[in-house]
Amino acid sequence: MAYGNSFQRTTPAVLNLLIINGLCFLAQNLFGGSGDFNRADDLFALHHIRSEEFRPYQIITSMFMHAGILHIAFNMLALWMFGTMVERVWGPKRFLIFYFICGVAASLAQLGFYAYSFRAIDNMVLDADQFSQYQNMLRVNATVGASGAIMGILAAYAYLFPDTKLFIMPIPFPVKAKYAIMGIIALDLFGGIGQVQGDNIAHFAHLGGAAVGLLLVIIWNRINKTRFY
Repeated sequence: MAYGNSFQRTTPAVLNLLIINGLCFLAQNLFGGSGDFNRADDLFALHHIRSEEFRPYQIITSMFMHAGILHIAFNMLALWMFGTMVERVWGPKRFLIFYFICGVAASLAQLGFYAYSFRAIDNMVLDADQFSQYQNMLRVNATVGASGAIMGILAAYAYLFPDTKLFIMPIPFPVKAKYAIMGIIALDLFGGIGQVQGDNIAHFAHLGGAAVGLLLVIIWNRINKTRFY
């Protein structure tokens, strides 16, 4: 299946995801507000279910929010580099189904991490001031980003193109995709377990997206269906 457009022959689903993410990031910064809390983040980022800001739709909308220019730049670069190749194998419909399944899995994994991390406070009886402080803490601990869905794409890429050689900075020699992506996932695993202070990366969301992505591509390969939708 061949695709072509003026954006470096980017496949249609990836191109539209790039545009939507860019527009959402622009709206997030233009209309979110300039105070301590960004109202767009309050509405659309993923919050702990015990937060007053939590809404079920955030499981989806948080996939289109980003924390800064470098965050969205790296995510969109990875989406373009790896997602285009995966979409050429599957076509846009199956690719989008895969993308959203991985993104939802990442959000659910992050909600599980919130439940585990805040379990002690959630089981306490708080007075009004303590409750207000807790809610403010939950607001600033909201999660944004397409990284979980993109980690699913990386897992699929490693499965579909395992021996493709990639250049990963600062490694001075090419590394096969299956090893490079396995290394990225391992770093997330160690980061999630280690819980280094000041690390604001949603490691378990990444791992959730990667795990479900790998499982899904293995299942699709075994049943060898040409249509999943």
